[in-house]
Amino acid sequence: MSATTINFVRHGKVYNPNHVLYERLPGFHLSTSGRRMAETTGRYIAESPQLNTATAVYSSPLDRTRETADAILIELNALRAERGQEQLKLLTDKRLIEAGNDFRGKRIGHGDGALWRPENLRLVRNLWRPTWGESYRSIANRVQDFALEKVDEHPGEQIVVVSHESPIWSYRHMLETGHPEHNMLLRKTALASVTSITYDNETHEVLGITYADPVAQAEAAAHNRPRQ
Repeated sequence: MSATTINFVRHGKVYNPNHVLYERLPGFHLSTSGRRMAETTGRYIAESPQLNTATAVYSSPLDRTRETADAILIELNALRAERGQEQLKLLTDKRLIEAGNDFRGKRIGHGDGALWRPENLRLVRNLWRPTWGESYRSIANRVQDFALEKVDEHPGEQIVVVSHESPIWSYRHMLETGHPEHNMLLRKTALASVTSITYDNETHEVLGITYADPVAQAEAAAHNRPRQ
């Protein structure tokens, strides 16, 4: 049986000193710690006997996802060079972009954040729809459209896909529960984490879903390392 695994990676931490909801706005790049996160996940992927066989790397077109993907490509391509394999290039796809949000560009949850202003209460009247922007179903459907297309294009292969928290979790939640609607406070999609979904190439059936947090693993290993 042939199977394809799509490894969905959330981008690293973004430099955002003004605490605005950056959504799809340009000019929001990884912070110094965010770059380290991306590098850590890149090493995790390159050191995995399964993941380092990836034949393609895709990302959302936004700055933070492209930068995270670039860090992963550096690690993968170094390994591919040792193997005498062709270098991978980043491919972008708009279906992986962050969810649309009517709070874009506004401060959320800090001091006089937009979330608490009376004129914005209409945007948060339904947390399940949600009423502040693109629906979870719309998000999950576009990610699924991308995923099934790539399963057909990459039979029996591993690929890496860098996206955002809401697209990754909405899609995973739909696969696991039958509906994409969820409590956004209960997401399990840490920065620079890897959600791996394996599909049967013939039927598109999901064979398994696994989750890894390379940054947390690296921090735990560093903490437990004996001091010299």
